[in-house]
Amino acid sequence: MHTTNGSQRLHVVVVGGGIGGLALGAGLRRHGHEVAVFDRDTDVTATGGYHITLDERALSALDRLVAPEVLRGLLASGSALRLRDRDVFFDHRGRALGYGPDLSGSKSIDVDRITLRVLLAEAVGADLHLGKAVTDVGTGADGRPRVGFADGTTVSADLVVGADGTHSLVARHLAAAPTNRPAGIIGFSGRTRRSDLTTAEQRRLGTRSTMGIGPRGAALYVGFLDPIGNAALDAPELSRSVTTGPTYIWGAMFPESARTDSLRELHGAALCTALLDRFREHRWAAHTLEVIARTDPGSVAAFRFNAASTRAGDLAPWPAGRITALGDAVHATPPTAGMGAGAAIQDAADLLDALSGTALTEAIERYEARMRERGGEVLTAAMRTVRLILATNTTLGALATAALCPLAATITRYLCTAS
Repeated sequence: MHTTNGSQRLHVVVVGGGIGGLALGAGLRRHGHEVAVFDRDTDVTATGGYHITLDERALSALDRLVAPEVLRGLLASGSALRLRDRDVFFDHRGRALGYGPDLSGSKSIDVDRITLRVLLAEAVGADLHLGKAVTDVGTGADGRPRVGFADGTTVSADLVVGADGTHSLVARHLAAAPTNRPAGIIGFSGRTRRSDLTTAEQRRLGTRSTMGIGPRGAALYVGFLDPIGNAALDAPELSRSVTTGPTYIWGAMFPESARTDSLRELHGAALCTALLDRFREHRWAAHTLEVIARTDPGSVAAFRFNAASTRAGDLAPWPAGRITALGDAVHATPPTAGMGAGAAIQDAADLLDALSGTALTEAIERYEARMRERGGEVLTAAMRTVRLILATNTTLGALATAALCPLAATITRYLCTAS
């Protein structure tokens, strides 16, 4: 630990090169700290997921972490929510049940996960070390945190931060137990070009995000992504977008069960066919399934929803010290609120701010208190949808869904006509 102009210059090791870890690494480097980010991946473009929503709070946090040109590149590569249609909630027959808020004044963006990770990795630069799998974390004889790697090497630091996701080795070390558990849902996602859908379905889905929920826990999210036509910043020369045309990113969700788990063993066209069959069993209208039927089979992947406690007091259940964690390592969040990556970025910015001019343990204590509060907020929002989906999987929930959806659709249609 060094002192420069009254501020402490720390040697920080970040375990994990996902969005939160890279954001923290970029911020630490920009503000003069010595940092090393380690990740088991050998290629930053080899990442799961497709798109990330960053709201105004996440973008403000990034503004504190990265140089202005990085943020400009992100905005030039992002799809602006203010240019989209209002979100719609559908039932399994494709009937509109309600609308989301007016986004015309929103500063939020959607961006390709690969694009964001690449931009942040470039901001970290030579301080990012790929192909380094962490296998052990602890404290050395000198009292400093120590990290061990699969290749037998070790490194010590003033501060170690676990940004290693849902199955975090660092958080498990701190908590002496898992920090999250399965949320009860298995998700399947893919990409479909808008031009591959029929004109009628393009019109129904529009340029927005939609959520469809039916009886027996079957749900389908469809998000619109167009970083070229709907760019948040009109600077095509700066665009690093992976998506080059209007695209729907979809996510199918089913309650976890032996039958659902078996779908995870399928891939490509076989998985698409199995998903379509499952929705048809639950009497989803054929047109609502076009986005799956016409997807790129190679883009389809499966993943389990994991979630930490929604109670802030349950998060980060360890005393503040020289090892801490951020993002999903602490508050693993299902994707149902689109807030997980943004929360990890805000964690990174808060940690960087806390390290300025304060004793290290006090800084970590202040940071973790804020992180717990934010984690509880995003988890509460995400779990509302998870619980709604699971509620429809009961006998009563299935009957209520089938009975109430037509009524809600009629009311929505009447209100739209009246206005």
